[in-house]
Amino acid sequence: MGSKHEILLGLTTTPKSDWRGKVEEMKKFGIKKIALFPTFLRVEQRKELYELLEQIEDLEIPHVHLRDDMEQWELDLFENKYKTQLYNVHIKHVSVLTYRQYLSKIYVENHFCILPIEVIESCAGICFDVSHLESSRIRRRSEYAQIIDTLKKYTVGCCHISGVNKNLFNIKNYFIGFDRHYMKNLKELDYIGQYRQYLPYYISLELENSFEQQLRAKEYIEKIINT
Repeated sequence: MGSKHEILLGLTTTPKSDWRGKVEEMKKFGIKKIALFPTFLRVEQRKELYELLEQIEDLEIPHVHLRDDMEQWELDLFENKYKTQLYNVHIKHVSVLTYRQYLSKIYVENHFCILPIEVIESCAGICFDVSHLESSRIRRRSEYAQIIDTLKKYTVGCCHISGVNKNLFNIKNYFIGFDRHYMKNLKELDYIGQYRQYLPYYISLELENSFEQQLRAKEYIEKIINT
């Protein structure tokens, strides 16, 4: 793969993601560069995760998805030990005081709503969640056109890729969409090609799938975006 993009395997922590097992896989496959999604872990679990990651020598974590309760020592860890370059947050977390000094590296993620311009301009730009946008397109939601417009106007610093399935996914009316963090087959990544012009250098896989499966997904995506 050339220098235009780099795909990062994602260590996710959603309920169905075996984050402890993923650290073991990193040892097995010699994985030393990942995107980190500690978004479902309370601070005590995050401490456990960080201790496990200590076992991976020369690990780099260029991209981290922040929670709203992250503490200063965690940001210092990412900055000083793991060479983190990019962070992303959800809209409602941009104003967290702990993040104020990092706003030049923090990108706001598009979700199923309009992205307020003042929020984008208060930080470094946009974290492009490709699967969220594709789900909005399929559902013909009003934010789709606005997000496409902002992708053209503002810096896209990082992005998330998950699977997009033909069946609507509904979790207690809290999360409704066609995108999901568990990819059942590689065809669920085919949608990415239509958005290749907006993809930044770092492309992070936000998948619950094992790293063994993500390695296959990475190879599949490389073929899509390089054709």
